[in-house]
Amino acid sequence: MPRFTPSLSAIPPSLIIGLVGLPVCIALYAGLVGGDGATWDHILQNRLMPYTLTTLLTLFIAAVIMLGLAVPAAWIVTQYEFPGRNVFSWALILPLAMPGYVMAYAWADLMGVSGPLQSQIRDVTGLSARDYWFPNLFSTPGLAFVLASTLFPYVYITARAAFSMQTRATLEAARSLGASPLDLFWRVALPVALPAILGGLCLALMEAAADYGAADFLGVQTLGVGIVRSWTSFGEPNTAARLALMLVCIAFVFLIVARLYQGKSGVQQTSTRWLTPERSALSPSMAWLATLLCATILLLCFVAPIARLMWLAVETEARTTDLLPLLRSTLLLGLFGTALALCAALVFTLAAKRSRALRMGTRLIAAAGYAAPGAVLGLGALFFLRETGQPLAGIVAVALLVWVYVSRFTSAGVEPMQATLDRLPKNLDLAAQSLGSRGLRQFWQVDLPLILPGALAAGLILFVEILKELPATLMLRPFGWDTLAVKAHAYATDERLAQATLPSLMIVLAGLFPVLLLSWRLNQGERK
Repeated sequence: MPRFTPSLSAIPPSLIIGLVGLPVCIALYAGLVGGDGATWDHILQNRLMPYTLTTLLTLFIAAVIMLGLAVPAAWIVTQYEFPGRNVFSWALILPLAMPGYVMAYAWADLMGVSGPLQSQIRDVTGLSARDYWFPNLFSTPGLAFVLASTLFPYVYITARAAFSMQTRATLEAARSLGASPLDLFWRVALPVALPAILGGLCLALMEAAADYGAADFLGVQTLGVGIVRSWTSFGEPNTAARLALMLVCIAFVFLIVARLYQGKSGVQQTSTRWLTPERSALSPSMAWLATLLCATILLLCFVAPIARLMWLAVETEARTTDLLPLLRSTLLLGLFGTALALCAALVFTLAAKRSRALRMGTRLIAAAGYAAPGAVLGLGALFFLRETGQPLAGIVAVALLVWVYVSRFTSAGVEPMQATLDRLPKNLDLAAQSLGSRGLRQFWQVDLPLILPGALAAGLILFVEILKELPATLMLRPFGWDTLAVKAHAYATDERLAQATLPSLMIVLAGLFPVLLLSWRLNQGERK
């Protein structure tokens, strides 16, 4: 077993790894040692349990909705032919491009008393708004629906990959024993795919637990909302840090479960004798029913909210006077954050090759940053600022914000590059070293060209994630550095949804290209 031998060359990557993990460590330390106070006593007695229960209930309902949307759609798309299957196979991933708060804005307008849905009900029935029941989006189930609508593609992608890897022998043996299509799904395919599905679900729930924008807009009192308000409204950093401890614990539970289930998945036959069976033809009625199911999911989770935002922008002739400064701030922060996070991810990936100790350190720090919501990392940066006595203004605030982006999203950059390296022959390094390529020379001539495809994919993912980040940007941005996400949230909170449409649509538009690229790669991999 290889051992870690201390050397001077290990110091730079170790410093970068520590720097990336510092915000979450500061926030957790402040939560553990922070002093008591009247605000904390009030929250402990009156608000902590409601915050926690509301968060857990939201995650539970969101999990049920995500499984109900993603798993049937993935099974139908991978196993059957029906009208529109080629379109739905990639289009069902598009909701990933929408942040949760944008989905909340759109559905709040669609479902409002003066919105098109209730207006149509009153026009058809002649009833008043008090004479009928209508679902309330400004509630815990409403928040769960909004978050599930944007995050179910995590489960859809993993379920689709797991179902597409089902072996021909297994499925045909079940059919030969008289298994019906329903039995084939429940008793054969689903148990095999369950580890991958639950792994994707846990990752989606981590993102849902980190939400702030949708919960704040819909008025649902989650832990994320409590953290930000404890700092901004009450000026109680220690209280916010203790609430952050609860949220990080929940996120870490999901992270650990995801890792465990991902470790159990992927045990499949790879011989050409165990090919994925061809998709089966459905009867005309069942084929159109499958089309209706996929079309309904896509309509609810992408087409309807996007169409409503576009209609609002055109109908009200919405104008955002400071759009250019918003674009400038968003692009500069996104580019700076992406460049530094990509460099950190590169250091993490290459440091993991040096020794077991560095590999464990990179995984632990990357996982900690990914599990910690933006509000928690922003809180850690604010504690650091308070201890150093620097004001939250100018270049200092921008630097802190970029630092939080790097800490939060480095893991998203590590995964594609690490996956690229894991597919390479293990003796490639030895071959390069035998030819005299070592250190930086090996990095430039061997490692970098090999991981470049993964690095490009990582850069796209990082840029989109930074573009959508709201709580950390809201807490740390300096004066004059509002982003599209911050401005859209401000307009929506002030009940000016028409003005929020343009920033929201620009965020979605920026996220579409990477999502379409991801979908194309999934389709290519399925064909291979």
